[in-house]
Amino acid sequence: MSIFLKKFFSYLSILILFILIIPPTNSRGTPETFSDLANELLPGVVNISTTQIIEDKYSNTPQFQWPPGSPFEDMFRDFFDMERNNSPRKRNATSLGSGFVIDASGYIVTNNHVIGKADQIEVLFQDETKLEAELIGRDPKVDIAVLKVKPKKRLKALKWGDSSKSKVGDWVLAIGNPFGLGGTVTAGIISAKSRDIKMGQYDSFIQTDASINKGNSGGPMFNMDGEVIGINSAIYSPSGGSVGIGFAIPSTMAIDVIEQLKKFGKTSRGWLGVRIQTVTEEIAEAYGLDGVRGALVASVENNSPSFKSGVKPGDIVLKFDGKDIKKDRDLPRVVATTKVGKNVELEIWRANKIIKLKVKLGELETFEKKAKANTEKKNTPNRIEKLGIQLTKLTPALRNRFAITKDIKGVLILNVDKNSIAYERGLKSGDVILSIIDNYASQSHKDISAPIEIINKIKQLKKDKKTILLLYVKHFKGFRGYVPLKIDD
Repeated sequence: MSIFLKKFFSYLSILILFILIIPPTNSRGTPETFSDLANELLPGVVNISTTQIIEDKYSNTPQFQWPPGSPFEDMFRDFFDMERNNSPRKRNATSLGSGFVIDASGYIVTNNHVIGKADQIEVLFQDETKLEAELIGRDPKVDIAVLKVKPKKRLKALKWGDSSKSKVGDWVLAIGNPFGLGGTVTAGIISAKSRDIKMGQYDSFIQTDASINKGNSGGPMFNMDGEVIGINSAIYSPSGGSVGIGFAIPSTMAIDVIEQLKKFGKTSRGWLGVRIQTVTEEIAEAYGLDGVRGALVASVENNSPSFKSGVKPGDIVLKFDGKDIKKDRDLPRVVATTKVGKNVELEIWRANKIIKLKVKLGELETFEKKAKANTEKKNTPNRIEKLGIQLTKLTPALRNRFAITKDIKGVLILNVDKNSIAYERGLKSGDVILSIIDNYASQSHKDISAPIEIINKIKQLKKDKKTILLLYVKHFKGFRGYVPLKIDD
């Protein structure tokens, strides 16, 4: 072997050894320990316990009616009153979750589903301090709630990180309260980003294999700089335990919602007023579009911002306010995070060309509130709120549904609210109100055939300063009886 080749192989060996010894400068490698980071972050993570008072206002004892003047009337009334008095009327339903401090003065973030319909919220800190918490605001759409406690000292507030800079394969740390065990630290990597798990129209979860279980909900997901990049919210688990598939709300989505809840106690989202669907390969080809992208407008809400700006069904939205709409689900997210009242530009594909439209965004919450009111007004006619019942005329279809014979005349009780005075008195869906006792002294019955007659009777009783509406009812089980309903406030 020549001297040249010997020197070449010698230099090559040194170079290989050099590469093997020195690690790449752009890789952190596997952490030897998370202990220092965990110790720094644990004081900012809290356990949350909630209590909801469930009122079993009326026992499961059946409500019977008996003919007035029956010799057994007093005996049965005493018996059923005793049964109700001995039954538990209230019980506490408790649940556990996690949260974290975002402001040293006492603001805490958790999931909306952790809070639920809680009557009492208690926060437990790492040093065993317990504080009552006030619910400041909640957002079911993104599953976030903001709480406020009154600490005697400043709290350890955690810092936000930018989830958009995190990459698949990055190490993450999760801290929470799984199964009520308290400050538990788990580690893993980001398995995927922008996951749509069909929980809502704004789904864009970070997926992780860090162990997340029941009770971790509302806890923080950290990057290796100790910054919160996500709020642990859901798991995929056929067994109910961790199988290495957990989901967190990204910080880029959460921060704006949290700030609105802190300041106003509610959210204010942009609203365009369109229903959209996916652009498939077939649709893209039919439209002459260069690839599958954008959001296809299926319908446009009347008098909405999009309607006023000239958006039409069949348009494909390619850009919103300068942002590319790659998939249909991108559009609701970017619209929601845009300030209400802002004038934005839409780039639309229509008739084989791109057109641009200007639109002034409305507010989603205002639209939803009006839509809900209109729906309730439309779908629940003849509803008497104070009694908790919805009435309707008897029709052939309803007679068939509730097995009511043609000889029965009156007004049908279509729905009865639980925990209402009507429910307490034993009224059920399918009962028929045959008549109103028009004069208590003479016990004269006034047959009725329409809900408005009962509504007018209630108005008359209030005018006469009377508080008892006495009905004669045929119950769906066949027996008849008198039902008194108190109508005062």
